[in-house]
Amino acid sequence: GHTDTVWSVAFSNDDKCIVSSSRDESVRVWDTSTGKMLKVLEGHTDDVFSVKFSSDDKCIVSGSFDKSVRVWDASTGKMLKVLEGHTEYVSSVAFSSDDKHIISGSVDKSARAW
Repeated sequence: GHTDTVWSVAFSNDDKCIVSSSRDESVRVWDTSTGKMLKVLEGHTDDVFSVKFSSDDKCIVSGSFDKSVRVWDASTGKMLKVLEGHTEYVSSVAFSSDDKHIISGSVDKSARAW
């Protein structure tokens, strides 16, 4: 599992998986029925503070102390996008209901739509 503080957890919309983010700079995906870790998503360079599944469960979005927002393929774990623009750490992330947009909130006192 994680090797440091877990900052955020979220269920997939079908409740089959849980995603977690941590001070250990990783995002991890877990099987809810077995409790087994399915994937480790690596790429952030600092604490990962916020994480969410898209409504179709195909993607995961994460926000980090490294000031970036990252989008991941939930089935493969591949990083799809790195969104940069915040000047301080990203404290919150979410997908729009149609999964076409991402919003992020930051300690830099801004919210950004992507």
